[in-house]
Amino acid sequence: MKHLRYLMAASLCLVLALGSVAQADTKVELKNVHLCCFACVGAAKQILKKVEGVKAEVEQEEGKISITAPDRETAQKALDALAAGGFHGDTGDKDLAIKDDSGAKAGKVEKVKVVGIHNCCATCTKDIKSVLKKVEGVKKETVTLRKTSFEVMGDIDASKVIKALNDAGYHARIEK
Repeated sequence: MKHLRYLMAASLCLVLALGSVAQADTKVELKNVHLCCFACVGAAKQILKKVEGVKAEVEQEEGKISITAPDRETAQKALDALAAGGFHGDTGDKDLAIKDDSGAKAGKVEKVKVVGIHNCCATCTKDIKSVLKKVEGVKKETVTLRKTSFEVMGDIDASKVIKALNDAGYHARIEK
C-alpha cells in the first residue's frame, strides 16, 4: 500500500511536470527593428494582432519587439508576418528568425526594384535614402514618402542593397 502511494505521487508529479513543459510559451526578441515613430509602432502592433495566440510588446526607443507565442510555429508566423509588413530584425536564433525571402542575388546590376518595405513617414523615407547612399555603387533611388516600393540604380549588387536595408531594420524583396 505504501509503495502504491509513492507510485501514484510520482506519477502525479510526472504528469504535472510534463503538463507545464507542454504549456511553456515561446518567447522571442526581435532586435534592431526600425521603429522611428508611433506609426511604425502601430503598424507592427496591428500586424501582430492578426497572428492568433501571439502577445507582443513593441518598444520604440529600444527598436525591439518582444513576442510571446504558445509554440515556436506560432512565433515564426509572427516573424513572417512582420517581414511581410516590411519590418526586419535579429532574434539571435538561426531557426526562429526572419527568413531571407528577398530574391536578391550577388552580382552587379544596373537597376533593381525593391518592394515590400515599411515606409510610413518622412523619417522612414529619409532613413531609407540614407541607408542606400552608403551602399557601394548606388547612384540614384526613387524612394518616395509612404511608398513601399522603389528603384535603385547604378552599378549595384542587389544582395548588398537588401543587406543594408535589413541591417537598418527594414525587410524588403527584389521584384523579379
